[in-house]
Amino acid sequence: MRNDVSGARRAVWIGAGYAAQGFGYAAVVTALPAFKSRQHIGDAFVSVILLLVCVAAAGGSVLADRAAARWGSRYALGGGLLAVSAGLALTTFPTPTALFTIILIAYGIGLGAVDASLSMQGVLVQARLGRSVMSRLFAAYTAAAITAALLMSGFAASGGGAALAVGAAALIAAAVVLLGFSSFEPARTVMPELTGGKRHGGTRHVVWICGAFIFTAFLADSAVSTWSSVYLDDTLLATAAVVPLGYAAYQAAVLLSRLAGDHVVPRVGRATAAVGCLLVCALGCGLVVAVPSIPVAIAGFALTGIGVGVLVPLAFSAAGEASPGHSDEVIARVNLFNYGGALVGAVLLGALSDPIGLRTAFVIPVLGLLATIPVVRSLRRLSGTTPAVLEPPATAPR
Repeated sequence: MRNDVSGARRAVWIGAGYAAQGFGYAAVVTALPAFKSRQHIGDAFVSVILLLVCVAAAGGSVLADRAAARWGSRYALGGGLLAVSAGLALTTFPTPTALFTIILIAYGIGLGAVDASLSMQGVLVQARLGRSVMSRLFAAYTAAAITAALLMSGFAASGGGAALAVGAAALIAAAVVLLGFSSFEPARTVMPELTGGKRHGGTRHVVWICGAFIFTAFLADSAVSTWSSVYLDDTLLATAAVVPLGYAAYQAAVLLSRLAGDHVVPRVGRATAAVGCLLVCALGCGLVVAVPSIPVAIAGFALTGIGVGVLVPLAFSAAGEASPGHSDEVIARVNLFNYGGALVGAVLLGALSDPIGLRTAFVIPVLGLLATIPVVRSLRRLSGTTPAVLEPPATAPR
């Protein structure tokens, strides 16, 4: 009973970490139009900044993996959340564009560290509880993102500034570290590569298969998360109060699909669910390309969210189950694919916005989603065996 209570408490604080991450990221992406106006920058420069942030996040993910191996993933998570908090707080002040770019790069490093360490912590909590909680942890991220988007909409309607929501996100991230650090899981899963053993022969195969789904999911996610507000604002000329609603609709659909995913996926099968997710996402982004209408665009973003909401936890679950005893190693490597998807979804769409327009640029995620469908055959062959072994790192307190 004591272990159940301890595990539940840890799960709550890891969920709070997901919520802090989701709230902060949503505040940033829905504030992009305000940042563009304040800093006097265009879509092309935003794309350059996003490229740098993605590269920084990939570096932060690698740093988190190293920190987790040495001290335990809770230190990687705590440090990442503090970096995110500092970066968010600094973006609320008018600064020269060069300094603003450096601040967002620092935020990206923290974001990458939080990305990787939260997944590690989620796996550890699942192992401690003996049941799946990953979908609900992702749901906490999504619910917080929706809240941030709606707050941004409310501030815009009342004449308030985006700095209020971004500043609130900074406070939330700092509060999670200060209040919840002792409840983060101090153990880690055994990784033979880091302890002198030989790497599991099938690890690379698992990483590439599950990484393909993560890449595609974040290609669609990044396209909608980064450019939905800008598309509604610049291309469809939506009002300030309507601009954040595309992202809010997307995240609402993600939340609903994640709440239903644990019930639907076991019934239809992981491979069938993956195909359905890819097709629904492609349809959603296709609607944005085909019909230049505010209601249709918002509906398209929502359809994309339905597919992404199931596809991400599905891929991480498949990776963990297919590599017993190697979960941290595999998850950290699979997580890197999300930055590749983010680069294509965020940076490439922005780079194409001037020559062909954002509406046409949304065909990029459509093509990527359809191209991933053949990988489902390989997904069918992945199977898990036994749960990962838990051990405390050599230098981490028990």
